[in-house]
Amino acid sequence: MSWIKENPFVAGLGGVTIVGAGALLFLGSHFSGKYQKAQDSYTEDASAVAAAEKLTLYPAKENARGKDVAIKEYKEELGKLQESFNKFRPAEVKNISPQDFTNNVKASSDKVHEAFAASKATLPESFFVGFENYKSTLAPESATGILNYELGALTEVFMALAKAAPQELVNVHRQALAEEAGGVFSDKDAAVRPLSFEITFRGGEKSVRDFFTALSASPDNYYVIRTIRVENEKQVGPVPADAKFETPKAAGAGAAANPFAGFDLGEGAAPAGDAKKPKADTSKILQQVLGQENVTVFVRVDLMRFLAAKDTSKL
Repeated sequence: MSWIKENPFVAGLGGVTIVGAGALLFLGSHFSGKYQKAQDSYTEDASAVAAAEKLTLYPAKENARGKDVAIKEYKEELGKLQESFNKFRPAEVKNISPQDFTNNVKASSDKVHEAFAASKATLPESFFVGFENYKSTLAPESATGILNYELGALTEVFMALAKAAPQELVNVHRQALAEEAGGVFSDKDAAVRPLSFEITFRGGEKSVRDFFTALSASPDNYYVIRTIRVENEKQVGPVPADAKFETPKAAGAGAAANPFAGFDLGEGAAPAGDAKKPKADTSKILQQVLGQENVTVFVRVDLMRFLAAKDTSKL
Protein backbone atom coordinates (compact mmCIF):
# COMPACT_ATOMS: atom_id res chain seq x y z
CA MET A 1 0.00 0.00 0.00
CA SER A 2 2.89 2.32 0.75
CA TRP A 3 4.28 1.59 -2.72
CA ILE A 4 1.10 2.81 -4.35
CA LYS A 5 1.28 5.99 -2.24
CA GLU A 6 4.90 6.47 -3.09
CA ASN A 7 4.36 5.74 -6.82
CA PRO A 8 0.87 7.08 -7.62
CA PHE A 9 1.59 7.74 -11.30
CA VAL A 10 2.93 4.28 -12.02
CA ALA A 11 0.11 2.69 -10.05
CA GLY A 12 -2.51 4.75 -11.89
CA LEU A 13 -0.97 3.95 -15.25
CA GLY A 14 -0.99 0.27 -14.41
CA GLY A 15 -4.61 0.40 -13.32
CA VAL A 16 -5.65 2.18 -16.51
CA THR A 17 -3.73 -0.37 -18.55
CA ILE A 18 -5.44 -3.26 -16.82
CA VAL A 19 -8.90 -1.71 -17.30
CA GLY A 20 -8.11 -0.91 -20.94
CA ALA A 21 -6.87 -4.42 -21.58
CA GLY A 22 -10.04 -5.83 -20.03
CA ALA A 23 -12.19 -3.57 -22.16
CA LEU A 24 -10.32 -4.56 -25.32
CA LEU A 25 -10.65 -8.21 -24.41
CA PHE A 26 -14.40 -7.77 -23.92
CA LEU A 27 -14.87 -5.87 -27.16
CA GLY A 28 -12.76 -8.34 -29.06
CA SER A 29 -14.72 -11.31 -27.84
CA HIS A 30 -18.00 -9.48 -28.49
CA PHE A 31 -17.27 -8.49 -32.09
CA SER A 32 -15.37 -11.60 -33.12
CA GLY A 33 -18.68 -13.45 -33.65
CA LYS A 34 -20.04 -10.64 -35.88
CA TYR A 35 -16.86 -10.58 -37.87
CA GLN A 36 -17.01 -14.31 -38.44
CA LYS A 37 -20.62 -14.02 -39.59
CA ALA A 38 -19.73 -11.21 -41.97
CA GLN A 39 -16.80 -13.18 -43.32
CA ASP A 40 -18.97 -16.29 -43.85
CA SER A 41 -21.63 -14.23 -45.61
CA TYR A 42 -19.05 -12.63 -47.87
CA THR A 43 -17.56 -15.98 -48.74
CA GLU A 44 -21.01 -17.38 -49.55
CA ASP A 45 -21.94 -14.38 -51.72
CA ALA A 46 -18.61 -14.47 -53.50
CA SER A 47 -19.17 -18.14 -54.35
CA ALA A 48 -22.66 -17.37 -55.67
CA VAL A 49 -21.33 -14.54 -57.85
CA ALA A 50 -18.56 -16.75 -59.17
CA ALA A 51 -21.09 -19.44 -60.07
CA ALA A 52 -23.41 -16.88 -61.69
CA GLU A 53 -20.61 -15.53 -63.85
CA LYS A 54 -20.32 -18.95 -65.45
CA LEU A 55 -24.00 -18.95 -66.50
CA THR A 56 -25.01 -18.24 -70.11
CA LEU A 57 -27.22 -15.30 -69.18
CA TYR A 58 -25.10 -13.66 -66.53
CA PRO A 59 -26.30 -10.03 -66.31
CA ALA A 60 -23.37 -8.53 -68.15
CA LYS A 61 -23.94 -5.67 -70.61
CA GLU A 62 -23.60 -7.86 -73.70
CA ASN A 63 -26.03 -10.41 -72.27
CA ALA A 64 -28.51 -7.67 -71.35
CA ARG A 65 -28.42 -6.38 -74.92
CA GLY A 66 -28.94 -9.91 -76.25
CA LYS A 67 -31.91 -10.39 -73.93
CA ASP A 68 -33.49 -7.14 -75.13
CA VAL A 69 -33.15 -8.30 -78.74
CA ALA A 70 -34.66 -11.71 -77.90
CA ILE A 71 -37.63 -10.10 -76.11
CA LYS A 72 -38.25 -7.76 -79.04
CA GLU A 73 -38.22 -10.66 -81.50
CA TYR A 74 -40.53 -12.67 -79.23
CA LYS A 75 -43.07 -9.82 -79.14
CA GLU A 76 -42.95 -9.48 -82.92
CA GLU A 77 -43.52 -13.22 -83.43
CA LEU A 78 -46.33 -13.20 -80.88
CA GLY A 79 -47.99 -10.35 -82.76
CA LYS A 80 -47.73 -12.29 -86.04
CA LEU A 81 -49.21 -15.36 -84.36
CA GLN A 82 -52.18 -13.33 -83.14
CA GLU A 83 -52.70 -11.95 -86.65
CA SER A 84 -52.75 -15.45 -88.10
CA PHE A 85 -55.85 -16.21 -86.02
CA ASN A 86 -57.73 -13.05 -87.04
CA LYS A 87 -59.95 -15.00 -89.45
CA PHE A 88 -61.19 -17.05 -86.49
CA ARG A 89 -61.81 -13.93 -84.39
CA PRO A 90 -65.50 -13.07 -84.88
CA ALA A 91 -66.87 -9.57 -85.06
CA GLU A 92 -68.71 -8.14 -82.09
CA VAL A 93 -71.27 -10.61 -80.77
CA LYS A 94 -74.62 -8.88 -80.32
CA ASN A 95 -77.64 -10.21 -78.48
CA ILE A 96 -80.86 -10.85 -80.38
CA SER A 97 -84.38 -11.47 -79.15
CA PRO A 98 -84.96 -14.89 -77.56
CA GLN A 99 -87.63 -15.70 -80.16
CA ASP A 100 -85.28 -14.85 -83.03
CA PHE A 101 -82.70 -17.18 -81.54
CA THR A 102 -85.26 -20.00 -81.28
CA ASN A 103 -86.23 -19.41 -84.92
CA ASN A 104 -82.55 -19.66 -85.91
CA VAL A 105 -82.16 -22.95 -84.04
CA LYS A 106 -85.27 -24.37 -85.72
CA ALA A 107 -84.05 -23.34 -89.17
CA SER A 108 -80.65 -24.95 -88.51
CA SER A 109 -82.28 -28.11 -87.17
CA ASP A 110 -84.45 -28.45 -90.29
CA LYS A 111 -81.39 -27.95 -92.48
CA VAL A 112 -79.41 -30.66 -90.66
CA HIS A 113 -82.38 -33.06 -90.73
CA GLU A 114 -82.59 -32.68 -94.52
CA ALA A 115 -78.85 -33.28 -94.92
CA PHE A 116 -78.92 -36.43 -92.79
CA ALA A 117 -81.96 -37.74 -94.67
CA ALA A 118 -80.14 -37.19 -97.97
CA SER A 119 -77.18 -39.20 -96.65
CA LYS A 120 -79.53 -41.91 -95.32
CA ALA A 121 -78.22 -41.33 -91.79
CA THR A 122 -80.36 -41.09 -88.68
CA LEU A 123 -80.54 -38.47 -85.94
CA PRO A 124 -81.67 -38.75 -82.29
CA GLU A 125 -85.41 -38.17 -81.98
CA SER A 126 -84.86 -35.13 -79.72
CA PHE A 127 -82.15 -33.57 -81.92
CA PHE A 128 -82.19 -29.75 -81.90
CA VAL A 129 -78.61 -28.86 -82.93
CA GLY A 130 -77.33 -29.21 -79.36
CA PHE A 131 -79.87 -26.74 -77.94
CA GLU A 132 -82.45 -29.31 -76.92
CA ASN A 133 -83.15 -27.46 -73.65
CA TYR A 134 -84.57 -24.56 -75.69
CA LYS A 135 -87.16 -26.62 -77.54
CA SER A 136 -89.90 -25.54 -75.17
CA THR A 137 -88.34 -22.53 -73.41
CA LEU A 138 -86.68 -19.34 -74.57
CA ALA A 139 -83.03 -18.59 -73.97
CA PRO A 140 -82.17 -15.61 -71.72
CA GLU A 141 -81.72 -12.54 -73.91
CA SER A 142 -78.38 -11.71 -72.26
CA ALA A 143 -76.99 -14.99 -73.63
CA THR A 144 -78.46 -15.02 -77.15
CA GLY A 145 -75.44 -13.38 -78.78
CA ILE A 146 -72.87 -15.96 -77.76
CA LEU A 147 -75.41 -18.79 -78.20
CA ASN A 148 -76.16 -17.67 -81.74
CA TYR A 149 -72.43 -17.64 -82.49
CA GLU A 150 -72.13 -21.18 -81.12
CA LEU A 151 -75.19 -22.25 -83.13
CA GLY A 152 -73.47 -21.25 -86.37
CA ALA A 153 -70.46 -23.41 -85.57
CA LEU A 154 -72.54 -26.41 -84.46
CA THR A 155 -74.59 -26.20 -87.64
CA GLU A 156 -71.33 -26.37 -89.61
CA VAL A 157 -70.22 -29.40 -87.56
CA PHE A 158 -73.43 -31.37 -88.14
CA MET A 159 -73.57 -30.50 -91.82
CA ALA A 160 -70.00 -31.79 -92.17
CA LEU A 161 -71.00 -34.98 -90.35
CA ALA A 162 -74.03 -35.43 -92.60
CA LYS A 163 -71.84 -35.06 -95.69
CA ALA A 164 -69.48 -37.72 -94.29
CA ALA A 165 -72.51 -40.07 -94.32
CA PRO A 166 -72.26 -41.99 -91.04
CA GLN A 167 -74.83 -44.58 -90.11
CA GLU A 168 -76.24 -42.49 -87.27
CA LEU A 169 -75.66 -39.66 -84.83
CA VAL A 170 -76.13 -41.29 -81.44
CA ASN A 171 -75.89 -38.44 -78.96
CA VAL A 172 -75.13 -34.72 -78.59
CA HIS A 173 -74.16 -32.83 -75.43
CA ARG A 174 -73.37 -29.11 -75.39
CA GLN A 175 -71.71 -27.67 -72.29
CA ALA A 176 -73.82 -24.85 -70.84
CA LEU A 177 -72.32 -21.34 -70.86
CA ALA A 178 -72.03 -19.04 -67.87
CA GLU A 179 -74.40 -16.53 -69.51
CA GLU A 180 -77.22 -19.10 -69.63
CA ALA A 181 -77.31 -19.15 -65.82
CA GLY A 182 -77.17 -15.36 -65.51
CA GLY A 183 -73.40 -15.24 -65.11
CA VAL A 184 -70.76 -13.30 -67.03
CA PHE A 185 -67.70 -14.64 -68.79
CA SER A 186 -64.54 -12.85 -67.65
CA ASP A 187 -62.00 -12.45 -70.45
CA LYS A 188 -59.34 -10.81 -68.28
CA ASP A 189 -55.92 -11.97 -69.50
CA ALA A 190 -57.63 -14.59 -71.72
CA ALA A 191 -56.74 -14.88 -75.40
CA VAL A 192 -59.39 -17.45 -76.32
CA ARG A 193 -62.64 -18.85 -74.98
CA PRO A 194 -63.37 -22.56 -75.55
CA LEU A 195 -67.01 -23.52 -76.18
CA SER A 196 -67.26 -27.26 -75.58
CA PHE A 197 -69.55 -29.92 -76.98
CA GLU A 198 -69.56 -33.72 -77.26
CA ILE A 199 -70.98 -35.96 -79.96
CA THR A 200 -71.20 -39.70 -80.45
CA PHE A 201 -71.79 -41.19 -83.88
CA ARG A 202 -71.55 -44.55 -85.61
CA GLY A 203 -70.34 -45.18 -89.14
CA GLY A 204 -67.70 -46.60 -91.39
CA GLU A 205 -64.01 -45.72 -91.27
CA LYS A 206 -64.36 -43.40 -94.29
CA SER A 207 -67.12 -41.35 -92.63
CA VAL A 208 -64.89 -40.82 -89.59
CA ARG A 209 -61.95 -39.75 -91.72
CA ASP A 210 -64.05 -37.40 -93.87
CA PHE A 211 -65.68 -35.79 -90.83
CA PHE A 212 -62.43 -34.91 -89.06
CA THR A 213 -60.89 -33.73 -92.32
CA ALA A 214 -63.81 -31.33 -92.77
CA LEU A 215 -63.42 -29.96 -89.22
CA SER A 216 -59.73 -29.27 -89.77
CA ALA A 217 -60.48 -27.45 -93.03
CA SER A 218 -63.16 -25.11 -91.67
CA PRO A 219 -62.65 -21.61 -93.11
CA ASP A 220 -64.52 -19.80 -90.33
CA ASN A 221 -64.08 -21.76 -87.12
CA TYR A 222 -61.16 -23.28 -85.20
CA TYR A 223 -61.87 -26.63 -83.56
CA VAL A 224 -59.66 -28.47 -81.07
CA ILE A 225 -60.19 -32.20 -80.42
CA ARG A 226 -59.82 -32.63 -76.66
CA THR A 227 -60.88 -36.26 -76.29
CA ILE A 228 -61.65 -39.01 -78.77
CA ARG A 229 -62.56 -42.66 -78.35
CA VAL A 230 -63.07 -45.05 -81.27
CA GLU A 231 -64.58 -48.48 -80.68
CA ASN A 232 -64.92 -51.14 -83.36
CA GLU A 233 -68.29 -52.86 -83.37
CA LYS A 234 -66.47 -56.17 -83.84
CA GLN A 235 -64.14 -56.94 -80.98
CA VAL A 236 -62.59 -60.03 -82.60
CA GLY A 237 -60.98 -60.59 -85.99
CA PRO A 238 -62.86 -62.11 -88.93
CA VAL A 239 -63.22 -65.86 -89.29
CA PRO A 240 -63.64 -67.87 -92.51
CA ALA A 241 -67.38 -68.02 -91.97
CA ASP A 242 -67.56 -64.23 -92.36
CA ALA A 243 -66.69 -64.49 -96.06
CA LYS A 244 -69.81 -64.35 -98.24
CA PHE A 245 -68.93 -65.79 -101.63
CA GLU A 246 -71.27 -65.95 -104.59
CA THR A 247 -72.50 -69.36 -105.62
CA PRO A 248 -70.36 -70.56 -108.57
CA LYS A 249 -72.12 -70.91 -111.89
CA ALA A 250 -72.71 -74.36 -113.32
CA ALA A 251 -69.56 -75.84 -114.81
CA GLY A 252 -69.43 -75.62 -118.58
CA ALA A 253 -67.01 -76.54 -121.29
CA GLY A 254 -63.44 -76.06 -120.17
CA ALA A 255 -64.40 -75.51 -116.52
CA ALA A 256 -62.17 -78.30 -115.30
CA ALA A 257 -59.18 -76.46 -116.70
CA ASN A 258 -60.08 -73.22 -114.83
CA PRO A 259 -60.25 -73.55 -111.02
CA PHE A 260 -61.28 -69.88 -110.71
CA ALA A 261 -64.52 -70.27 -112.69
CA GLY A 262 -67.47 -68.66 -110.94
CA PHE A 263 -65.41 -66.18 -108.87
CA ASP A 264 -65.04 -62.50 -109.62
CA LEU A 265 -61.28 -62.13 -109.92
CA GLY A 266 -61.36 -58.57 -111.09
CA GLU A 267 -60.93 -56.81 -114.39
CA GLY A 268 -58.50 -58.55 -116.70
CA ALA A 269 -59.11 -62.05 -115.31
CA ALA A 270 -58.84 -65.01 -117.66
CA PRO A 271 -62.13 -66.27 -119.14
CA ALA A 272 -63.48 -69.73 -118.36
CA GLY A 273 -61.44 -72.43 -119.93
CA ASP A 274 -58.31 -70.29 -120.11
CA ALA A 275 -55.65 -71.62 -117.75
CA LYS A 276 -53.55 -68.44 -117.93
CA LYS A 277 -52.79 -66.58 -114.69
CA PRO A 278 -55.16 -63.60 -114.09
CA LYS A 279 -53.64 -60.26 -115.06
CA ALA A 280 -55.12 -58.37 -112.12
CA ASP A 281 -56.57 -59.04 -108.68
CA THR A 282 -58.70 -56.30 -107.16
CA SER A 283 -58.96 -58.22 -103.84
CA LYS A 284 -62.74 -58.23 -104.00
CA ILE A 285 -62.83 -61.53 -102.17
CA LEU A 286 -60.88 -60.12 -99.21
CA GLN A 287 -63.04 -57.00 -99.22
CA GLN A 288 -65.98 -59.22 -98.39
CA VAL A 289 -64.21 -60.26 -95.20
CA LEU A 290 -62.27 -57.21 -93.96
CA GLY A 291 -63.06 -53.54 -93.39
CA GLN A 292 -66.84 -53.67 -93.58
CA GLU A 293 -67.64 -53.17 -89.89
CA ASN A 294 -68.65 -49.84 -88.38
CA VAL A 295 -67.01 -47.95 -85.53
CA THR A 296 -68.57 -45.90 -82.75
CA VAL A 297 -66.83 -42.58 -82.13
CA PHE A 298 -67.08 -40.36 -79.06
CA VAL A 299 -65.39 -36.98 -79.41
CA ARG A 300 -65.17 -33.89 -77.21
CA VAL A 301 -64.51 -30.74 -79.19
CA ASP A 302 -63.69 -27.18 -78.18
CA LEU A 303 -64.86 -24.44 -80.51
CA MET A 304 -62.17 -21.81 -79.94
CA ARG A 305 -63.56 -18.30 -79.93
CA PHE A 306 -60.53 -16.02 -80.21
CA LEU A 307 -60.90 -12.83 -78.20
CA ALA A 308 -59.52 -9.38 -78.91
CA ALA A 309 -55.80 -9.38 -79.68
CA LYS A 310 -53.52 -8.35 -76.83
CA ASP A 311 -51.11 -5.40 -76.97
CA THR A 312 -47.76 -7.21 -77.05
CA SER A 313 -45.83 -3.97 -76.49
CA LYS A 314 -46.90 -4.04 -72.84
CA LEU A 315 -45.56 -7.50 -72.18
